[in-house]
Amino acid sequence: MTTGQPHPGSRKTLGLLGGMGPEATVELMRRVVAATPARDDADHIHMLVDNNPQVPSRIAHVIEGTGEDPTPVLIAMAEGLKQSGADFLAMPCNTAHWYLPAVCKAVDLPFLDMIDLSVRYLRNSRLRPQTVALLASPAVRKVGLFDQRLQAAGFTPLHADGEEAEELLKAIRAVKSKGYGETERQGYQAATDALRRRGADAFLIACTELSVIDLPDTAGLPIADTLDLLVAEILRTAGVTP
Repeated sequence: MTTGQPHPGSRKTLGLLGGMGPEATVELMRRVVAATPARDDADHIHMLVDNNPQVPSRIAHVIEGTGEDPTPVLIAMAEGLKQSGADFLAMPCNTAHWYLPAVCKAVDLPFLDMIDLSVRYLRNSRLRPQTVALLASPAVRKVGLFDQRLQAAGFTPLHADGEEAEELLKAIRAVKSKGYGETERQGYQAATDALRRRGADAFLIACTELSVIDLPDTAGLPIADTLDLLVAEILRTAGVTP
């Protein structure tokens, strides 16, 4: 059978550090499958997934300062995926990328970095936004996960404050627990509106729980999703071409 794709046996195997949270992990897998030009099962890429919802809370560790450091668990997951045959690794959780340097130091496999992918996308955008609003958890702001790299690329990062930050966190926690509804959609939209009024000229969805919720209305301003950017890079790295 000819599909215009590399033979499936020549493709690389993805190792996915998942469970942070489970909905975001399933959503990434769904988007990978949907984006793959396939005519049969064999045309899809091989994904090894450690969907581990027992990874210690990143929010508890970073924001509250009382939680267990998730680094050892993330390293163990990466090592297990390597031993199972993964050729490269990815992790659909922005906040967990704070621990990525330690994981990369411990495990000798290529690891797709959502933060770098996002900054590169914005830098190459024809629109060239100036002020990028981050739709993310408060932990992303506290550790400055995007800030230095955005600033080095010539952008001004804009974070949610006060009530708008609380609305984003409520939406994130809803996706992780009972599931989101209209209340969370409205809170997400209210936070987006507040950031636009504060000067945002582009938005970056920088929490994969927020990726699960319907896109907010940005009044015509560009919006990019870190999960979509990771999906595209997974397919490219695996050897899938459009």
